[in-house]
Amino acid sequence: MSQSTFVKSTLILTIATLLSKIIGSMFRIPLQNIAGDDVLGIFNFVYPIYMVALYLSVAGIPIAISKLIAEANTHNDTAKVKKIYVTASILTLSFGVISFAIIYGFSGQIANALGGPSTEIALIIVALTLLVAPYMAVYRGFFQGFGDMRPTAISQVLEQFVRVALILIVAYCLVTMNYSNNIVAGGIMVGSVIGALSSLLYLRFKYFRSSFKVTSKEKYTARDFSIWSKTILKISIPIAIGSVTMALFNFVDSFTVSYGLRSAGTDADNINYLYGIYGRGLTLVQITTVFASSIILPLVPLITTKLAENKLDDTRSIIEQTHRMTHLISWPAAIGLLALTLPLNIALFKDLEGSLMLAIINFSAVFTSLTLLGTGILQGMNAAKAGALIIISGVVLKIFANIFFIQAFGLDGAAYATLLVYLVLFIVNSIFIYRMIRFTVFGKDTIKMIIASIVMGALVGLPTLWLDIANWTRLWALGYLIVTIIMGGAIYFLLLWLTKAIHKQDLKRIPIIGKRFS
Repeated sequence: MSQSTFVKSTLILTIATLLSKIIGSMFRIPLQNIAGDDVLGIFNFVYPIYMVALYLSVAGIPIAISKLIAEANTHNDTAKVKKIYVTASILTLSFGVISFAIIYGFSGQIANALGGPSTEIALIIVALTLLVAPYMAVYRGFFQGFGDMRPTAISQVLEQFVRVALILIVAYCLVTMNYSNNIVAGGIMVGSVIGALSSLLYLRFKYFRSSFKVTSKEKYTARDFSIWSKTILKISIPIAIGSVTMALFNFVDSFTVSYGLRSAGTDADNINYLYGIYGRGLTLVQITTVFASSIILPLVPLITTKLAENKLDDTRSIIEQTHRMTHLISWPAAIGLLALTLPLNIALFKDLEGSLMLAIINFSAVFTSLTLLGTGILQGMNAAKAGALIIISGVVLKIFANIFFIQAFGLDGAAYATLLVYLVLFIVNSIFIYRMIRFTVFGKDTIKMIIASIVMGALVGLPTLWLDIANWTRLWALGYLIVTIIMGGAIYFLLLWLTKAIHKQDLKRIPIIGKRFS
């Protein structure tokens, strides 16, 4: 495959990943508007359980088999390609069935540990996706191994469109028919199953029409499975743990937030509602990190190549560039969300419930983005195991921080715990990366970006403390947001320009509009 084709395929996959993540994050806003905070709470309780099961089952396998198939394809070894493909299929299907069986078999106990019996139906239905999604992941890795990113890209977007469309349609229909919250929450989970199934059918169709099909007639044996399963798992497990960062912390929240609220004396019937309020903040953070991650996504894989070529200066430059771009985007986004918490809450979620919690979560977005970046860089530096250990340590910290802060501050405590954990993870990631490659963590320009973000946040946010926002309509709040976001963006970039903290090459790297600065 030519370099231009590879670059084009990578760009397609990057855009598709960005689009699918945006769709997968933003739909929670209309879902809350249609079905309310109780249903959103059940969704936020249940979905991380499925996501962690899926990530730990298959997240690293597509990358692992794409690497192994690419190596085998270089030598035209079709027999090896077949062994890798068949082994990966057996592994993922086995993991999917086992994960579904565990969730289904212990659904009552898991539901009681979450938001109570009202979450059980949704838990069982979304777990059905584990019977489909693992096999779908094998096909994605298979095509990537041959350098064709388009099937993966299209299948990602297709899955999200079908999933989100069905979730919103089913939610509207069931709410209109006055079904209970647990039935509505269970019904919308059907969207995940159908979304994954539609993606799998598309990939199967592409596979049978492609020229990459497995054609070797060599017999597959138990010994082949033993050899290749160990190889695949050795590569995939650290990647899976690194990929599951946000889902794993949401998984911890699903159990510990409900436990903390119960320990603090919260009525059991009110837990789903409160977790729905907490879910508002998670929605906005996911949207923020999607944009921040998309800026640096094409650059991080270069680290592996540069290190393999022993080009340490180039590696340092890439690490500093990705940090710079993440700081450039994440600080104004996080502080802007913090400053505009009140009108955002009204415009998106119809009331001011949980505004302090939402403000804290919004601010944590900057450290969430930097943590995701640090984990990706560690993977690129062949330090995926170190990254995985850091994440596991963060999970342990999150468990204890959630319980302690929630008992002390109620629901707001979950937000304090989130901010603390991501700040600690960012620091630890930076220390590990710095020990391997000495890079500038906080340069003069980064400090200027932070100060410019604070000034911008103060100018657009302070008026909200004196305005009677509680009595605003959603239309008024939305209008205020549009005006202040435009003003805030202009103020931020003007301050960066005046302080010479932003350069022409920074503008060139911004997707879509960057080419205008060439």
